[in-house]
Amino acid sequence: MTLEPLLIVELAALGLAGGFLAGLLGIGGGMVLVPFITAIITSRGVDPSLAVKMAIATSMATIVFTSVSSVRAHHQRGAVRWDIVRQIAPGIVIGGFIASMGVFAVLKGAWLALVFAGFVGFSASQMLRDRKPKPSRTLPGAAGQVGAGSVIGFLSGLVGAGGGFVSVPYMTWCNVPIHNAVATSAALGFPIALANTIGFAISGQSVVNLPPSSLGYIYLPALAVIACASVLMAPVGAKAAHSLPVKALKRVFAFVLFALAGYMLYKGIGSL
Repeated sequence: MTLEPLLIVELAALGLAGGFLAGLLGIGGGMVLVPFITAIITSRGVDPSLAVKMAIATSMATIVFTSVSSVRAHHQRGAVRWDIVRQIAPGIVIGGFIASMGVFAVLKGAWLALVFAGFVGFSASQMLRDRKPKPSRTLPGAAGQVGAGSVIGFLSGLVGAGGGFVSVPYMTWCNVPIHNAVATSAALGFPIALANTIGFAISGQSVVNLPPSSLGYIYLPALAVIACASVLMAPVGAKAAHSLPVKALKRVFAFVLFALAGYMLYKGIGSL
C-alpha cells in the first residue's frame, strides 16, 4: 500500500473533518475516522478484519495530536475543568492499557467492528435524547472518578475514539455545563490516546501481513497526514463550539453517527 496522491487527499480531508469535530464536540474525531480509514485501507488490499484494527489504532494515535491542539483553544477560554481531568486521568490510563494490550489483541476485527457500531449507535441515541440530569446530582468522589475513567479509557481503546462519546454524557449527567464538558473531554483525549496508542504499538508487534511503515497496528503514513490536517482544524472547531448552537449540531451529527454505525455493522457482519 503506497501513499499515492489520491490517498493523501482522502486522508487529509478526513483529518480536517475529524479535527473540526474534535474541537466542536470533544469527541476526538474517532467516530468519524474509524469507518472511513477502514474503507480506505480495505480498498487498497488489506484484509478487512485487519483493516478494522488498523483503523481503530491509527485513529487513536491521531487523537494524541488533535487533543493537544483542541485543548489549547478550550483552555484559552477557561472552559477546561482541570480538577476533573486530574481525578479521571489515572483510571483512563488503566482502562486504556487493559483494552489496547489485552482485549483488543484477542478480539477479531469483525467483533471490534460490531462493538464500534454498538457504542456509536448508543452515543448517537444519547445525543438525540438530551435528557436533563437531576439538579442534585454531582460528580462522585476520587474512587468513583477513577472507576469512571477506567470505563472511559477501556471503551475508547476498543473503538478508537477519544472518549467524548462517554465522557461528555457522563459529565453532563453529573451537571457539568455542556461547554465545560466538551472542553474537559478534549483534555481527557490526550491520556486516553497516549495510553491506547502505546498499547496498540506493542500488541501489534507480532501481527503478520501488516502493510509497510506500520508500527504495530498503527499505519504511520495515514497517522502523519491525518494528524497534520486535524491539528489545523481542531482550534477552528473549538472556537465554533463557543459560538454555534452545539445542541442543534449534536442532533445533526447523531444522524451521521447512525449512518457510520450502520456501515461498521455491515462490515462486521460481512467479516464473520
